[in-house]
Amino acid sequence: MATIRPFRGLRPPKDLVEQVESRPYDVLSSEEARQEAGDNEKSLYHIIKPEIDFPVGTSEYDPRVYEQAALNFRKFQQEGWLVQDTQDMYYIYAQTMQGRTQYGLVVAAAVRDYMTGVIKKHELTRRDKEEDRMKHVRATQANMEPVFFAYPDNEVIDRLVASYVRQAPEYDFIAPVDGFRHQLWLISSEDDQRLITETFASIPFLYIADGHHRSAAAALVGAEMAKRNPDQTGQEEYNYFMAVCFPAGQLTILDYNRVLRDLNGMTGQQFLARLAESFDIEIAEGRQEARPQRKHQFALYLEGSWYRLTLHEGKVDESDTIESLDVSVSSKLILDNLLNITDLRSDKRIDFVGGLRGYEELEKRVDSGEMKMALALYPVSMAEIMSIADSGAIMPPKATWFEPKLRSGLVVHKLSS
Repeated sequence: MATIRPFRGLRPPKDLVEQVESRPYDVLSSEEARQEAGDNEKSLYHIIKPEIDFPVGTSEYDPRVYEQAALNFRKFQQEGWLVQDTQDMYYIYAQTMQGRTQYGLVVAAAVRDYMTGVIKKHELTRRDKEEDRMKHVRATQANMEPVFFAYPDNEVIDRLVASYVRQAPEYDFIAPVDGFRHQLWLISSEDDQRLITETFASIPFLYIADGHHRSAAAALVGAEMAKRNPDQTGQEEYNYFMAVCFPAGQLTILDYNRVLRDLNGMTGQQFLARLAESFDIEIAEGRQEARPQRKHQFALYLEGSWYRLTLHEGKVDESDTIESLDVSVSSKLILDNLLNITDLRSDKRIDFVGGLRGYEELEKRVDSGEMKMALALYPVSMAEIMSIADSGAIMPPKATWFEPKLRSGLVVHKLSS
């Protein structure tokens, strides 16, 4: 069962939140962070992307960068740009995208739950990326950015959240880059906190939706600190890490699409002929008609035309959760068999476009001559993700794209009280 608890978060004062908050560290480059921070010394990028305080070209993995993160974190606290709450809190974090709102709870999740599998994963992590975030957590002694969890829908939590969001929020702003609305409410009532904690204690599992590397790093550093303290009680802050937990039914997963640099020596017509071995191919009257309407349909943009591809019956084992995913189907039958692309993480002939950027971006990448073709997929469902995590299996890379992304800097969790 899931163990969570409230904590005394560090937060920006109301009038500074829009100067402090930022996008997550891993969705933009160092140069983009440098540009977005500009001359704003209060931007969280100075802590989560501190290479921007060094000359252009400085590696984000330079040891001095982690030291700078710690220095900047101390400065933010000294200057009052981040102020610690005087009592334990849960926080409600709402994101509104295109008229649709999802409500998450900012909590301290148990390191033990990550280690024992109560917190379930669906992606592989890379050790180099884990180590980068571990160095950052060690240097700052804090979880600067939350991870993104899902949990099975729960009426008790829904009713409690609904009672709070009728009140005025602590924060309420439109983010400058994504244009989405972000709001935060504080839950200081001990009775309400107890209800949340006890309700989550009846929930068997939490699921990492986004932030596998941050989860791993936070848990591993917490475990390191616990090992060094033989007299610990288990209630120390380092035994917990910060997460935002959303009910699974509220989450939006967008398509995560592929663009390819070449056709592996084939002409367009030869490529379509090979595709016809596994798919019915229909010429579409534009991108909207090509858009997949269900699982096992794909949209293809090639040489200025859109096509809808529908997988032939019997081509995959539908009882195999992983094999029957459309990311697996496209990888095996198109990328691997036809284009000889076997490693999605490292092959330079392929790139990926999150669904929020739209089919217009796919057309742009191909029409410019940068890419030869684009392949759009039907989105993975949250039910599929949870089923895969429950089975202990791992999803193929580049399978999910969650929107909106969590903003960083609204709440920070320190590893010591």
